[in-house]
Parts: sequence; structure tokens; C-alpha cells
Amino acid sequence: MKSNQNSLTALALQKFKKNLTGVFSFWFVIICGFVAVFAYLLAPDSSSNANQMHLEIHSKKPGFEVLMLTIPSKNVISQSFLNKVLFGNKNQQTEIPISKYELYNETLTIHTYVENNIESLPKTYQVSIFKNKDISNYITTKKFYLGTDKYGRDLLSRMLIGTRISFFIGFIAVFISLIIGISIGAIAGYFGGKVDAFIMWLINITWSIPTLLLVIAITLALGKGYWQVFIAVGLTMWVEVARVVRGQVMSTKEMQYVEAAKSLGFSNFRIIFNHILPNIMAPVIVISAANFAGAILIESGLSFLGIGAQPPTPSWGAMIKDHYSYIILGKAYLAIIPGLAIMSLVMAFMLIGNALRDALDVKS
Repeated sequence: MKSNQNSLTALALQKFKKNLTGVFSFWFVIICGFVAVFAYLLAPDSSSNANQMHLEIHSKKPGFEVLMLTIPSKNVISQSFLNKVLFGNKNQQTEIPISKYELYNETLTIHTYVENNIESLPKTYQVSIFKNKDISNYITTKKFYLGTDKYGRDLLSRMLIGTRISFFIGFIAVFISLIIGISIGAIAGYFGGKVDAFIMWLINITWSIPTLLLVIAITLALGKGYWQVFIAVGLTMWVEVARVVRGQVMSTKEMQYVEAAKSLGFSNFRIIFNHILPNIMAPVIVISAANFAGAILIESGLSFLGIGAQPPTPSWGAMIKDHYSYIILGKAYLAIIPGLAIMSLVMAFMLIGNALRDALDVKS
């Protein structure tokens, strides 16, 4: 029991817990992960991609309220709970912002919302189109806590669902980079010679190409879409991992326990993955935290350029692209809100990386 408490992992965990910024950032990332998974359950607009447009109320400020008439969908699509969690509600109900309504003899007369209290032409609906004759169930006051974008979509819902893109690209891109980087770096560092020379040549060639330019090239080759971006970012982030792993393996393979494993006749594969890699993962973990932040920034940049996640898929970078011109129109919040979200998530991963570096430093 005492040896477990004094293990390197336990000591590193104790040091990490003492870093308040690291712990706070860790829980912030956990909350973002929870939001990313259950975004459709938390979003006020649970339609697929939160793409319910209301052009009558576009670019409204946070806290805007309006009467909303909901007309139920005629064709009801059967969905499981898991399907709704992953893809949102596919039953497209029609929502109409209204200023006032009148009910008379099974006929509903409404006036759609118009700015500056201008009265619009009336529209009539038969009460029979509603499943429940009680109209009050279909006319509610809807509040947009972060306002609406230029298409009249709920900005809060778009932000919550957009967390998935920014959050999961970190996991997938880092996972791809770790698989490639650790494998190539370990082979180069362990075998050396011509194998190391060839791999280092490949690493230097890849390193010399600007990351964003390489991602753009891979994205254009694979096609537009967020899955293609995930793969493209992962294929460009393995170089740093490979260089660090190579250096660590080169210094570790001369250790006595490695020589003992060789004398026992263990295979090279077993020595690398069972004996060397578990002892050099500390710097790799720190790099992975930094790569999370880098992947989020790259994806946001690609979406801003229009070659990342494609509409109507919500992406924080695409939101900035759609609304950066509103900064000079007195509605800067449309671009600032997603910008702050990117900044906070990137900063959280960077602070976690710094905290892990301090916790895993054996000299401190």
C-alpha cells in the first residue's frame, strides 16, 4: 500500500492536484466534453445542426424574446434516444415568430414578427393542423440567451453543438498523430542507422511544409467535411511526436533493463512497446495536450477559410467567418462569442499541458 502511494504516478498526480489552474482547466475540459456529447439534449434548438432559421429575427441581441408559433411536422420520423443524442431531432417542426394572434371559430390568425412594431399582413391556419386543440401549447415565448445569428438561428444552440467539432477534432487528430508518431519515432530511435536516416529525412521534409498549407492540401485531396479535417490535422501533427519519441528511445535503449531484455531473447517489438515506451510517455503526454490546442486552432482556421466543416454543420471558426463583418455594425458579439469559446478551450488545454509538464518533471 505504501509503495503504491509513493509510486511515480501517485506523486505526479499529487503534484498535479496542487496546481489550481491545471485542475480548473481539467474540469473545464471535462465539462466541455460533457456538453459535446449531450449537446442536442442541452441546446434549446434540438433540430439537426440547430438549423432552425427565422429570418424575421436575425442578428438579435442576447436575451431577445419573441412569441413563437410551432406548427408540428406532418411526417413524423421515428428516432431512438441515442439517434437524437447523436444527430438531433429530425422532425422538422415549423417555427414562426409572431407579434400577435387571434383565435376565432377554429381558425387561427397570426401576424408575423416585424421590426419597429410594424404590423404585418395576417395569415390564417386551421386549428385542425394542430395535434392538440389547445393552441397555448403551440404558442410560447422563446428566449434567445445569446441572441440570433444572421440567419435567425439560436446562437446558444449553435455554440453548444459546435463544441463537438472543436472538441472531437482534438481527440481524433491527437490519436492519429500518436499512432503514427510513436510508431515511426520508436522505430527510428531503436534501430538507428539507415532506418533512422530515412525516417529523419521524411520528418524534416514534412516539418519544412507549413502546417496550415499541408492541412489545406490534404483536405482538398480528401474532400471538404469535418471528418476529412480530422484526418488531415492528424496527419500533420505526428512529426513533433515522432521527434520526441525518437530522442527518448535513443537515450533509453542503452539502459540496463533494455540490455537485460535483449539478453533474455525478447523480440524487438516486445522490447519497444512493453519496456521502452511505457517509460518515456511523460513528454508525449505533455505534447499531446499542446497538440489538442493546436488541432482546435487549425480546425477553426480551416473553417474560417471555408474548407473545414461545411454548412449547416455548426463550427466556431465558421461562425466567426459569417459574422466578422458585424464587428463594425455594432453587433460584435456575433463574432466575439465563438472567438472567446475557441480561446478558452485552447487556453484550458495549454494550461493542462503546463501542469502536466510540472507534475511529470522528475527534477522538481
